Amino acid sequence: MAFLYALWKEALLAHTFWLLTALVIALVASRFSASTEPRLRPLGFFLSMHLLSLLGAAALAVAGSSFVDEIRIPAAVFGGVAFVGATAVLLFHVILPRLRLHAPRIVEDVMVAIFSVVTAVTITSRAGINLSGLIATSAVLTAILGFSLQDVIGNVAGGLALQLDNSIEVGDRIKVNDVSGRVVEIRWRYTAIETGNWETVLVPNNVLMKSQVTVFGRRQGKPSYLRRVIHFNVDFRYQPSDVIDVVRDAVKNAKMPFVAEDPAPSCVLLDLGESYGRYALRYWLTDLDADTPTDSDVRTRIFFALERAGMHLAIPAASVLVTEEANRAAQKHAKRLSRRKQLLEMVPLFQTLSDAERTELAEQLKYAPFTRGEIIAHQGDAEQHCVYLIEDGTALVRISENGRQLPVKKLGPGSFFGEMSLLTGTPRLATVVAETDVECFRLEKGPFQRVIEKRPELARELAAVLAQRAEELRAAREGVDVASDAAPSVVKAERDLFVRIRNFFELGAS
Repeated sequence: MAFLYALWKEALLAHTFWLLTALVIALVASRFSASTEPRLRPLGFFLSMHLLSLLGAAALAVAGSSFVDEIRIPAAVFGGVAFVGATAVLLFHVILPRLRLHAPRIVEDVMVAIFSVVTAVTITSRAGINLSGLIATSAVLTAILGFSLQDVIGNVAGGLALQLDNSIEVGDRIKVNDVSGRVVEIRWRYTAIETGNWETVLVPNNVLMKSQVTVFGRRQGKPSYLRRVIHFNVDFRYQPSDVIDVVRDAVKNAKMPFVAEDPAPSCVLLDLGESYGRYALRYWLTDLDADTPTDSDVRTRIFFALERAGMHLAIPAASVLVTEEANRAAQKHAKRLSRRKQLLEMVPLFQTLSDAERTELAEQLKYAPFTRGEIIAHQGDAEQHCVYLIEDGTALVRISENGRQLPVKKLGPGSFFGEMSLLTGTPRLATVVAETDVECFRLEKGPFQRVIEKRPELARELAAVLAQRAEELRAAREGVDVASDAAPSVVKAERDLFVRIRNFFELGAS
């Protein structure tokens, strides 16, 4: 009973109840705060040492020992430091977040350290301990500690400077020396940087203060973008202006994720090599963490755009191909021509053509590959007069109504679209998007005009095929019988289409 009374008395002398009250309020309030979790381990240590010192002081008081005052001083010091920690939790994790003010963690640590030292010195001075003599007689020790801890002091000062001048902030993507990544934490001694390889590099703060640091995506008054440069080489057989236009338009009109529309992508000729031009496609990255995947997507678009335009990436001039080139070229040509004729034969529109006419058109088909997500045809486009024949892959047809994109159907190998545009010049009725990588061929108006000019009566046969196909599609949508209901409408549609085809190809009266 005497011990409990002594413990109660010591707790009153050390203001333990005020300390516990402040600690409980801070911890409970921090649970309802959106701020980061407070550091409780140091606070728990000083509170535990305070309580142990109280138990020791109470035991000595009951025993009547004269050393009880020596125990009360560390109990008061530990209690005072714990009170500073509880106050810091309440200030930095409850009050400031409520005011939408977020202080860096290192500022909290420095403030707690300074006030803890001030509190400890104040308590010991009031207890009658004269620290001035100790400080005066420890000048040599202070100098030794200063030299030995200069790196630590430099790191702490560097961390404070980085936080106070906002030169580097948590979340910034930076490069220092050969380390590049995102800043995740600024501590007393170091700054933690997470790299793209799932590595965390700890860079001492004094290294950051002495080194040149590049902060990516930061420009005053501008969005957080980063310019990326994709290099590629194209043979001199193709005019630089044509290469630049093809590549720039392919990326600019693609509306790719993480590629900014403003500033728009640009393409430039950087250098002239021995047998090729060295080009660069420059675009602005909107998500700095998606640099490598976006670069890969842009390179893919460049490759497919050049393939569609018949331009190929350069092969080094020193390459030597040892083969029977003539036979190999002839075999490749025959195989390619056979494949294209098979595609034409699958299209009902071209089944009315003779074998010679299909062969002539097959020679003029242009290989037009598209990568996933690329738009093959735009709804409303009135300038692209061609038909596409899909050899491999799938494409999605969709129409725009009231600002919404509505899917219509999917097209697979053997499908075709754009016949109305090829024969009558009608604007595109739908948008076609590559759902996978699509290999297709494009037949343009020029080659087809040469065929139809040689045999003008072909216009009437094509009009009949188009009218019948349109009527079959209408009947399928409305669920009616073509044979019983379509004859008059098919005849009228065929007559109208014949006139439109004749006018579009300027065939004259017939």
